[in-house]
Formats: sequence, structure tokens, C-alpha cells
Amino acid sequence: MSDIKKAVLAYSGGLDTSVILKWLQDTYQCEVVTFTADLGQGEELEPAREKAKKFGVNEIYIDDLREEFVRDFVFPMFRANTVYEGEYLLGTSIARPLIAKRLIEIANETKADAISHGATGKGNDQVRFELGAYALNPNIKIIAPWREWDLLSREKLLAYAEKHGIPVEMKHKQGGSPYSMDANLLHISYEGRHLEDPAAEAEEDMWRWTVSPEKAPDAAEYLDLEFKQGDIVALNGKSMKAHEILAELNRLGGKHGVGRLDLVENRYVGMKSRGCYETPGGTIILKAHRAIESITLDREVAHLKDDLMPRYASLIYNGYWWSPERVALQTLIDHTQATVNGWVRVKLYKGNVIVVGRDSKTDSLFDSTIATFEDDKGAYDQKDAGGFIKLNALRMRIAANLHSRKK
Repeated sequence: MSDIKKAVLAYSGGLDTSVILKWLQDTYQCEVVTFTADLGQGEELEPAREKAKKFGVNEIYIDDLREEFVRDFVFPMFRANTVYEGEYLLGTSIARPLIAKRLIEIANETKADAISHGATGKGNDQVRFELGAYALNPNIKIIAPWREWDLLSREKLLAYAEKHGIPVEMKHKQGGSPYSMDANLLHISYEGRHLEDPAAEAEEDMWRWTVSPEKAPDAAEYLDLEFKQGDIVALNGKSMKAHEILAELNRLGGKHGVGRLDLVENRYVGMKSRGCYETPGGTIILKAHRAIESITLDREVAHLKDDLMPRYASLIYNGYWWSPERVALQTLIDHTQATVNGWVRVKLYKGNVIVVGRDSKTDSLFDSTIATFEDDKGAYDQKDAGGFIKLNALRMRIAANLHSRKK
């Protein structure tokens, strides 16, 4: 008999978590509380409630976390211009610390003994969920079914669901198991099926948010993005909430084929994994944020941020959002953003985000009287460059003289 009387399950209502709900009830003989996070995945969440009710769940949480997700997780990440391994905008990774936080809060509210999740034993999400949970409640018990059961394939999960009368959405099944997908306001990801062959091109009908660049409009579209302390606060002159801005950028970027990515990444657990991603809004934000920083950040501060960014990205990817080192880095990053104020104009065209203008009335470090190719009227003394160059070349000149004497 298990000593776990109640468990909070991160529940989407999809194949994996629907099977897990029934499995927890049968294996642990425990009461299950379901938690479904609305992170802007664009799907109706009420079916998850009905599925949970069907299997006797009495405490059902469906929480709208869209604004908190973008305001407190996505935007802080993009203040650092965060990209993992040069390409990945961390759409799945950045959602996990918020889900872990809410799981622990619900466990405390419902006096549950444990939390449970549907991350596989091969994946990164098990690490992200559990590191976050332990950071927020070091004594919480965690049930990870994929590390316990023998249902280790999509086909076995489908057979289990059929046996127990669990309804499962079969989009993209096409004679095989569905893609493994994750969606939120920042991105949608696809794994599995023939994507497991890194040489195979993704099927065009797999993509949900973006048109192909070939089918994008022939006319470019211009956007004006207003920044305040590193965050976008208005789009085309209209002030919006954080999640509304990201949703609108997703729509506009998707319309122009922006934000597709086909990536083989290095997973935390040691294997390489191929996935495809759509991140139209995030792609626009990242490009525009770097543009406004280019005129408002000191050169060495900007370079320091670039030096720190890969470490910051790895912390998020590997599940250390709640770690003291990530918090310390965030404090430094946010300090640099005090002057990142102004506007950026971008052009969307055939899968591209092209910066065509930027300005800051209050914090621009761009001085046209110095940078000009015309007569600067003494604003910059070009003779100063000679001494600067000689001082920086001194060590190399000394070394060159030494080498010539040795010949």
C-alpha cells in the first residue's frame, strides 16, 4: 500500500497524461488532483476538465497563466537575448519553471503528498519539473510514471488508452502515433514520427502556426515596437498586456512565415534529439530587442551580456530557473535594461525579420556628430587613433622583434 494519499498531476488531457491519470489511480490507489495550465497553447481546455471528471477527479485546476508566463518568464529571458546552442529560443524550457511553481502551490493548497508529471525518462522536462519542484519544496515526493511503468512507446500508450476507455485526440496520426507536441504562447514544438530521422524534411502539413516562406504574402509588413526597460510595451502605437503582444506577434509572424526551426539539440540527459519548432513572436522580439540595445547599451556592457548569455541559456535549458546563480544573473541583466527604452521598426517578409529603424529619445548613445562621415567640426580627433593603435600593438611588436632576432 502506497504512503501517497493524494498527488497533483500536471494534466493536459492528451495521450500521456490521460493514461497517467488512470495509472496513478490504479497503481498508487491515491486521490488525484489535476492541474491544467493555460499558457496560450490555443486549444480548448474544457475537454481536459471533462476527461478528469470522467475518471472521478474532484479537485480540478485550470489556471490562466498567460500573462504571468510572458511577463515573468518569457520577457525576462529575452532581456538577456537568450538563445540555446545558437538557434533554440527555449519555448518548452521556459514554461517548465512556472508549471513547477504552480504544482507546488496546488500541492500546498490541497495538502497533497506528491506531484506527478508526464515527462519521459529520456527527456529534459523531467529534470526541469523536478529541479524546480525541489527548489520550491525540498521535501515534495515526485512520481514520474515514465521511469516506473512499461508503457514505453506511443503504441503501448494507445493500447492502454483503448483498454481503459480513455479518449485520445489523434491529430497527425496518419497511420502512426501522433507527433509529440508542446505548445504555449511562445512556441509549438514537434518531435517523434519520421522527425526521428534527422535527414528527413518535416511534412508541410505538420506546421500549425506559420505558412511556408514560399506561400507568404508578396508584400512586406512593417511593425513598430516600443520598448521600456527592455520589454515591449506597445505594438504599432497600441499599448497591450505582455501576453497580448506576444500573441499578436505570433499571428503576424506566422502570416509571413517567420520563426520555423529544424534543430538537433544536445539534451541534458546526454543524447542528441531532433525537433521542429515554430516561434514567430519570439523571433521578432529577439531581433528587435538586440536592435534597441545596439543604441542604448554601453559597448562593454553589451559584450558582457553576450558573454553571459550562453551560460544563462544553459541554466534555463537544464532546469535551473530557480537556482541562485540564475537569479544573480537576472539581477545583473535587469540592471542593464534600465536604459533600454525606445522604438524599433521591423519589416516582415518571406520568413525574414529585417530591422529597418530604431531610436531612443531619452537613452540613445548614438552620436551622429561623432559617427558622421562628413565634417565633424572637431567632435572627434582622428590623430588620437594613432597612439591608441600603437599602444595596442606594442606587445605584438615586441614579440615580432624577438622572433626576428631568433632567426
